[in-house]
Amino acid sequence: MTLRPPVEPMLAQAAEAVPGPAALRAGVAYEQKLDGHRALLFTAAGPGGTVLVQTRRGALVQDRWPDLVAAAEAQLPHGLVLDGELVVWDTEAGRLSFEALQRRAATRARGAAGLVARWPAYFAFDLLQHDGQELLKRPYVERRALLENLFSEHALTALWTLCPQTTDLAKAREWLESWTDVSGVEGILVKPLNSRYLPGYRGWTKIRRRDTTEAIVGAITGTLTRPQLLVLGRHDQNGRLRAVGRTVPLRPDAARQVAEHLTPAAPGHPWEGVRFSATWGSRDVLDTTLVHPALVAEVSADRAIDHGGIYRHTLRFQRLRLDVGLEDVPRFGEGPAAAAG
Repeated sequence: MTLRPPVEPMLAQAAEAVPGPAALRAGVAYEQKLDGHRALLFTAAGPGGTVLVQTRRGALVQDRWPDLVAAAEAQLPHGLVLDGELVVWDTEAGRLSFEALQRRAATRARGAAGLVARWPAYFAFDLLQHDGQELLKRPYVERRALLENLFSEHALTALWTLCPQTTDLAKAREWLESWTDVSGVEGILVKPLNSRYLPGYRGWTKIRRRDTTEAIVGAITGTLTRPQLLVLGRHDQNGRLRAVGRTVPLRPDAARQVAEHLTPAAPGHPWEGVRFSATWGSRDVLDTTLVHPALVAEVSADRAIDHGGIYRHTLRFQRLRLDVGLEDVPRFGEGPAAAAG
């Protein structure tokens, strides 16, 4: 059967740590989890056909990536389906830039032409079809071998990058601890070597590096006596309180702890009239109550932060830092930092 879009991609379940010995004995490989957009790429079935680029949610967006389409037409064989990540490299910062990727992904065909040649790359990590033959039932180790052969046989360079992979646990931990500091790698993916590609199924494991840091409680959902989650901020260089993210729902004991110290917002709160998205990039709006921005919360945060200083994934409340002043909280845009004191 020849695959045509939409194809639901295989997914990963989040975990806090590398799977235990039993899972490792069954045989796994580790891949770098990149700060990008999931994308399936379909080359034409034959001459004169069309290259298609599909998002995780099934939308076709090849008009926004004319350089990727041109490279696929010139370098890739017919009847191919790749799974991977679209990323953007910020040459000035020397790392992947999710902010630049968002701008590029939102640009229609005519505007995209002006962004060509300096931004996109495609990191391929799976091969779902080769020479018109669907590979979903083949084990991951075989699909990876075919993907590596594709890169070597066609000498793929430039826009195409083979996602780094290893079966060495020590190497994977090095990626998790060191590469997340500087390169835009979010974490690692753990994939069983004998696993089939199951569309829509969370058969992989994703592990993001998390760091402890501080932020200021500026708003809550729920009530002052029963807060549900916290909306957090940091001051920018001009002293303005800027929202940086929200927590996951608080545990009952944590909610009670926070409620003891919350104070209603006075007139002139810096977030008056501001609406907060339920999740990063979502149009759903939180029903929030502003509070006096004097409490400092210690949170656990992953490395998914854009250049504007906003966390794209939810934060995990650890505790209140009643011993820490607002001046000790990292500035907006500084990213994760070790807990003060």
